[in-house]
Amino acid sequence: MSIDKYKALNREQTIQHTKKRVAAYCRVSTECEDQANSFESQCLFFKQYIEHNPDWELYEIFADSGISGTNTKKRKEFNRMIACAKSGQLDLILTKEISRFARNTLDSIYYTRDLKKYGVGVIFMNDNINTLDGDAELRLSIMASIAQEESRRTSERVKWGQKRQMEQGVVFGRSMLGYDIKGGKMYINEKGAAIVRLIFHKFVNERKGAYVIARELREAGIAPMRANEWNNTVILRIIRNEKYCGDLVQKKTYTPDFLSHEKKINHGEEEFVIIKDHHTPIISRDLFDKANDILNEKSFSQKGKTKYSNRYLFSGKIKCGICGASYAARYKTRKNGSKYQSWSCLTRVKNGSPHMDRDGSQTGCSGSSIRNEEALYIMYLICRQLDIEREKISHHLIKIIDKVFSMDSTDCKDTWAEQMEMTKKKYSNLIELYTNGDIDRKEFIAFRKKYNAQMDNLKLKIEYSKQQSVVIENQQKLIENIKSVMDELIRGVLYEDEFYADLLDKMVVGEQDTIDVYLKGISFRWHYIMKRK
Repeated sequence: MSIDKYKALNREQTIQHTKKRVAAYCRVSTECEDQANSFESQCLFFKQYIEHNPDWELYEIFADSGISGTNTKKRKEFNRMIACAKSGQLDLILTKEISRFARNTLDSIYYTRDLKKYGVGVIFMNDNINTLDGDAELRLSIMASIAQEESRRTSERVKWGQKRQMEQGVVFGRSMLGYDIKGGKMYINEKGAAIVRLIFHKFVNERKGAYVIARELREAGIAPMRANEWNNTVILRIIRNEKYCGDLVQKKTYTPDFLSHEKKINHGEEEFVIIKDHHTPIISRDLFDKANDILNEKSFSQKGKTKYSNRYLFSGKIKCGICGASYAARYKTRKNGSKYQSWSCLTRVKNGSPHMDRDGSQTGCSGSSIRNEEALYIMYLICRQLDIEREKISHHLIKIIDKVFSMDSTDCKDTWAEQMEMTKKKYSNLIELYTNGDIDRKEFIAFRKKYNAQMDNLKLKIEYSKQQSVVIENQQKLIENIKSVMDELIRGVLYEDEFYADLLDKMVVGEQDTIDVYLKGISFRWHYIMKRK
């Protein structure tokens, strides 16, 4: 190679090296056809714009399509561009305007300031801002705030428009099992509708639980619409879905923050849009109501409290010694119609007795069930066998109770009554002082507030002392009752569920109806064999 050619090549490489590596970022908000065309136009524009500048070379055009700009969490290309800038792969970023880069003021300032640390500038072409300029951050803050406010207003307009459409019966959301949603209307999908009818039939007419229905659908090879597999949660969601009886409830979720776009369950924060008999039902309203009545019976008593709350006393404490799963509480019906609580292996509840699955794998469990009354009886027997100093504990607790009752508040009550009379007199004198002009209005209001607060406080103390006096009058009777109940509890005579649950660490149900019991904080293991009739 000649010297002239070598110099020319070296000069070209030097020029090439001094060129700024420029990237461009563009984004469109939606994936509609017009915006898609705009997206392609932006890419072409940036490519030609960079190529026409002799001091720049195109590094890459980063583009996010169909993603909102109000936050940067889901913009993959944007985040990849920032990573490239921080690793020294580019020197400058071009973007059309602030609203294309970020509509969140905080994000705009954060990213441009962070990039500046690495010597990377951002040029907002339409806004005529280069973040490497001295006053860029001030102008960027103003413009970004305007863009953010515009985004907020747009969000409010969209939400208002959507609610008006909902009120007119337009359906928002995806297709679901049994219904195809097209153009804001619901159309029955017969294949899915047949599955929905089958689920309601099994639940209401055959009285099968959600776990059993899910297992039967899996074993029948029926594929769910979206979930990975049928489970009790999917079944319960279907039974609770009012759309299947023809009603429409919308705005079950809402977006409290237009910047984060995170949806939350609507617990009344926003008004629901409810339309009855909106579309063709898959099941009758009568069947839907029966199914939900069954669920409500299992969940709540007439007082509104959890009807089967006692099942939680041993939740997580009864284990299967065969498969290791926890036991779940269920209610069963005797031949005479009465119900009883029983604990069953969760694996067996979900998958049945041991058998070969469709794919040839072993599934199910042979773990025996145990009645709740049997678990309580076992704990009763254990408490009777525990070597504890019952008399010493009883005596110690009675001494504590005696000490509490011996705190006579009669003297305190008299003192508080005297203080109340004194405060009332001061209050009466206060009015006289104000009337005579000895104190001004400001002083009168201040003293009145003070005396009112004192009298309110003394009223509470006097009321408390009256209640305590009643307790003291019945002291001996109360002590005898407490001692009797406590003595029975310590001796293990009473069936106190919570006491047993607190004492129990775990109860392992093994093969051949054997049960091993382990207690908390006590080196104690008890072996029990259930006797089945």
